[in-house]
Amino acid sequence: MEQRNLGRIGRDTSVVGLGTWQLGADWGDVSEDEARAVLEESAAAGVTFYDTADVYGDGRSEQVVGRFLAAHPDAGFTVATKMGRRAEQVPDNYTLANFRGWLDRSRTNLGVDRIDLVQLHCPPSAVIDDHATYDALDTLVADGVIASYGVSVETCAQALAAIARPGVVSVQIILNAFRLKPLDEVLPAAAAAGVAIIARVPLASGLLSGRYDDTTVFAADDHRNYNRDGSAFDVGETFSGVDYRVGIAAAAEFTALVRATLGDDVTPAQAAIAWCAQQAGVSTVIPGARNVAQARSNAAAGALGPLPAELLDGVRAIYDARLREAIHPRW
Repeated sequence: MEQRNLGRIGRDTSVVGLGTWQLGADWGDVSEDEARAVLEESAAAGVTFYDTADVYGDGRSEQVVGRFLAAHPDAGFTVATKMGRRAEQVPDNYTLANFRGWLDRSRTNLGVDRIDLVQLHCPPSAVIDDHATYDALDTLVADGVIASYGVSVETCAQALAAIARPGVVSVQIILNAFRLKPLDEVLPAAAAAGVAIIARVPLASGLLSGRYDDTTVFAADDHRNYNRDGSAFDVGETFSGVDYRVGIAAAAEFTALVRATLGDDVTPAQAAIAWCAQQAGVSTVIPGARNVAQARSNAAAGALGPLPAELLDGVRAIYDARLREAIHPRW
């Protein structure tokens, strides 16, 4: 597994990491044993970057990751968590006192004294723009509560605002073959500033795996069921904001493109992850996995060679024809 430097954070991490939203909640039921097996398989495949959040299963994901960390004390893993979404999303809640309380809970869940990387979890834009936010985070670094901090964002404008802050080491943003806007300005700006880009939702909530169609049924507690209209959180987090039926059609084209350019030995999901990883300025990609087979397949995408120009051009053509008009102006 290729290792890349995380810029200002001063660590090398695997180009393909693991997102652990699936191991907490909102993707249907995943047992403790299944979650632990996913983590162990990812580690065996060379994954060294693990992303979680205090809101995933209301702490369950952090706790599972914490027990995994305790079993591998000298493995050199980097664990990132996120904070802020357990509170009402108003700027007044983003205070040093609240940060301390949230992080005390996360440190307990993770079983660590100091968190490697904490990210504000898609906060309101006013929080990203407020000098006081970064003063508070700098205090937490000085106190040894966290080693470094970043921001997880919804929009490119938010990403650019965070990148401009000297203490921000990373920006986590949705980037995939159905969400190309970050390529325009965000990735170049991050590279110039030495800020790591953590690419999330690389499979557009599974659409880019090519496994779904009009008959696919998602569990009641799966966000791909209940958040298609954005009633629970930003709709851009579910299928990258793509209308499901439009996404199915676009995914079919992507699958055909992968087959035509890479053959049958590379799955559409692997091609989609590799596409993200091979974008200039990306530090790590964090696909999720609900089982061992998915974890193994995702990690293998980090070993694929350079994707052919025909595939890269084809991704752009699909986006321009089917998705740009609805997606590009929003995020």
